[in-house]
Amino acid sequence: ILPFNTRQGESNRFQLNFRNHRKIVVVDGEVAYVGGLNVGDEYLGLDPKMSPWRDTHVEVRGPVVQGVQLSFAEDWYWAAGEVLSGLNWTPRAVEGGEVVALCLPSGPADRLETATLYFLSAINHAQRRIWVASPYFVPDEQIVSALQLAALRGVDVRILIPKNPDNLMVGLSAYSYLEELEAVGVRVFRYKPGFMHQKVMLVDDLAASVGTANFDNRSFRLNFEVSMILVDPQFARTVEAMLEADFARSEPAYASELTDASFPFRLAVKVSRLMAPLQ
Repeated sequence: ILPFNTRQGESNRFQLNFRNHRKIVVVDGEVAYVGGLNVGDEYLGLDPKMSPWRDTHVEVRGPVVQGVQLSFAEDWYWAAGEVLSGLNWTPRAVEGGEVVALCLPSGPADRLETATLYFLSAINHAQRRIWVASPYFVPDEQIVSALQLAALRGVDVRILIPKNPDNLMVGLSAYSYLEELEAVGVRVFRYKPGFMHQKVMLVDDLAASVGTANFDNRSFRLNFEVSMILVDPQFARTVEAMLEADFARSEPAYASELTDASFPFRLAVKVSRLMAPLQ
């Protein structure tokens, strides 16, 4: 067990914001798990304030597992200075496996803003729908603009966030986006039971991703994240059914919740929005 020390190295000794937000399990180089679940009592539904906990993980097999293993091995090398030996690096085909899959690590060590570019590409290529579930919805202006443009070209854009956030400022900031999104037809829903922590995106009827990256500045630029992208109509239908069930447990959010609110509340939302780059 080792800490992922982001202040390691001469140039990083004053760094406070970077963190490893990945959640990875690799078994024998043949099976891998990626998603929103950390290791803690609340993720088992044992925190009375946050239960029932709603999260999503995905299990993958086949050659993509080596991509997940590589991400873990790189993180271990950073933390321990040790190259892991004896690992299984032989890709294994899965009988009947035809799903196109990509393990996409991202983080501040990348030459480009990988997470930002990934989300922008997905939104810009959507033709029928883009559904996003994220517990922390604090996007920057380019992401908001991409969502608006998608809605304006007729794409079904839905955002699913928790009704009961675990971070007050993040929850307040989310209100600030309602008016500009509602104006172009983007629909926002709040998941009601417990706390929703999943990070899932569905694009059209073909592609879906499950991972650790939220729709916020930290995931775009500050956190080390990993997303599993699967291109397969059957998997997309499975994710569609899962999210439809989540929408059924949710309530729509409207811009009037902010515009008709008290001045102190509207002020708190504006201040939180100003602090969005730090959330």
